[in-house]
Amino acid sequence: MSEVYTFGVKSGQHSAMIDITREVQNVVKDSGVKNGICVIFVPHTTAGITLNENTDQDVIRDFIMEVNKIIPLSDGYHHVEGNSAAHIKSNILGTSQTLIIDEGRLLLGTWQGIFFTDFDGPRIRKVHVKVIEG
Repeated sequence: MSEVYTFGVKSGQHSAMIDITREVQNVVKDSGVKNGICVIFVPHTTAGITLNENTDQDVIRDFIMEVNKIIPLSDGYHHVEGNSAAHIKSNILGTSQTLIIDEGRLLLGTWQGIFFTDFDGPRIRKVHVKVIEG
C-alpha cells in the first residue's frame, strides 16, 4: 500500500499560481512506481490544483487577471470571512488532479505544468500526493 506524501507551498500574494511540477515529480520518483497514477489533492477550500503552460509567466498573469474579472474579490457576497470569491474560484478550478505515470515520469504535455493556485493568500498551504502502482 502506498503512502500519502505531503509538502508545503507558500504563496506570497492574495492570488497566486505556483508551479509544483518538480515537487510532484520528485514524489513519483521517490515512490519507485514505474507505471500507475498520481493523485494530487489540496485540502483547502480557497485553493486548487490545475494544469497549465509552465514556460511563460504571462500565461499565469493572464489567468489570474481573467479569473478575478469573472469572480471579483468584492461582489456583495454574504460570507462573513470576506473570502467568498476564493471559495468560488476553488470550486470552479477543483482541488485535485489525477495524472498518469509512465516509465516513472508524469505523463504531461510538452508545455504543461502542475500549478497550486491560492486565492486567499498569502499563506502556507499543504499539498497531498498519492502514487498508486498499476
